[in-house]
Formats: sequence, structure tokens, C-alpha cells
Amino acid sequence: MSATKKLHIIIIYVLLIGLSILFLFPFYWMLKTSMVGMSGLFQVPPQWLPDSFNIDNFVEALTSHPFGQYFKNSMIVTVLSVLGVVFSSSVCAYSFSRIQWAGRDRIFGILLTGLMLPFFVVMIPQFLGWKYVNLTDTLVPLIAPSWFGGGMFNIFLLRQFFLTIPREMDEAARMDGAGHFRTYWHVILPLSKQSLIVVGMLTFLASWNDYLAPMVFVTSESHYTLMLGLTLFQGSYSAQWHLMMAATSIVVLPSLIVFMIGQRYFVEGIAMTGVKG
Repeated sequence: MSATKKLHIIIIYVLLIGLSILFLFPFYWMLKTSMVGMSGLFQVPPQWLPDSFNIDNFVEALTSHPFGQYFKNSMIVTVLSVLGVVFSSSVCAYSFSRIQWAGRDRIFGILLTGLMLPFFVVMIPQFLGWKYVNLTDTLVPLIAPSWFGGGMFNIFLLRQFFLTIPREMDEAARMDGAGHFRTYWHVILPLSKQSLIVVGMLTFLASWNDYLAPMVFVTSESHYTLMLGLTLFQGSYSAQWHLMMAATSIVVLPSLIVFMIGQRYFVEGIAMTGVKG
């Protein structure tokens, strides 16, 4: 290996380490703040490594509000949303990529325009619709849409990957007597694990961290998700930053765990998703 190439590698690693420290610093500061008392928050100059850590802040933060109920509601919404999105978006993607029917590509192009519509545009019509069927102030409006299409972006992502799978796989399945559902279930899905994991991870992060939709559809505290509970907690403890950071650390932790476990599949899934159209 030449000296120039070694120098390039060293520079790349130095930049990566520096950027890693830069991006991880807010998480470190959040954890540090959550483990010290109020007296240690505003020291000048700041103390980067506190003399002692106080985990009682987490206990006080968790017991001050019914975070157990908030966590349960968030888990119900997130798990059912992930299952619904993965199933319904993969079914739609299979139809748009593996089945020939009149106007398929034109309809898909029209549906893609839905990506330009933010939630704010459809927020009021959705609220009025759920209110008409008396399902506001429940978890249903947060879960049910996931089972009806799963979102246009997820359909697009899976369709692009399904298009990269050779057509010979479908033909071989049909020669063995398999219909569309068996081909979808036994051929396409097993070959698309990385892309399905990507969709599942993105849905998990979006559902777990969603604040706007629960705020619109939920009013009773018994149906609050963690994001709404954290906002309520912030209103009660706006000046006690150590408790705020302790509660925030608990809310952020599941997202970090999911991403750390699935990051390899996430990168592989994005890399393997083609742009064939």
C-alpha cells in the first residue's frame, strides 16, 4: 500500500471519528444532564465528567406521570403500525411490480403525487372522517391507516426492489402451480427481507416519534402516547431540566436500540433497492 493511499485512509478515519463525536455529543449531554442534579447543570466552566451520577432522576421522572400507560399505548400503536405497513405496502408493491393490469403504471404515477401532500393538508378531513364514525380519542386512527396501503413512499420503495427480482422466479412458481398470493408469500417476500426491514424500521421510528397525529386524534390522557406524555411532562417540569432529560432518555432509548440492531440490514436494504422502472 502506497503512502498516499495510507494518508487518504487515515484522513477518512479521522473525519469519521470526528463526525461521530459531533453527532454523539448531544446524546452524551442528554444522559449527563439526566444523571446530575440541578446544581450541576449550570456550572461554569461545565464539568464534562461529573463526580457522581444520580439515577434517582429516572425514578422520579417515571413515577411523576403514568409513563407505563404511555409506553403501552406507544407499543400498541407502533407494533400494529409496523405489521400493517409491511404487509399492506408489500401487497400493493407486488401488484404494481409483478402483475400486469390496464393502467397500472399510469395509476402508480398518479399515486406518487401523494408524496407531495403533507399531513397538514389531509389532517382536517381525516379528523372529520374519524369523528363521523366516533373513533376519535382512541388508538384506531393511529393504527388503521397503516393497514390500507402503508404509505406511498413504502410502496414505492418495495416496488423498486421487487422490480429487480428476475421474472423467471415468477414463471417457475407458476409452472409449479402457484398463484399470485403463493408467489408473493413464498418467493417475493423471502427475497426481499432487507427492504422489508428498511420499511419496518422507518415505520417504527415514524410511529414511535409521532407527535402530530396523536395530538390531533387523542384527547384523553389514558390514550396518550409517549410523545404526548413527554409534552405533558415538559409542561409540568419545564424548569427541572434533569428530570426532563431523564424522561427524554427513556423515550429515545427504544429508537436507538432498534436502529443499532437493524442498521446493517438498513444499509443493505437501501443499497439493494434499485431504481429500475
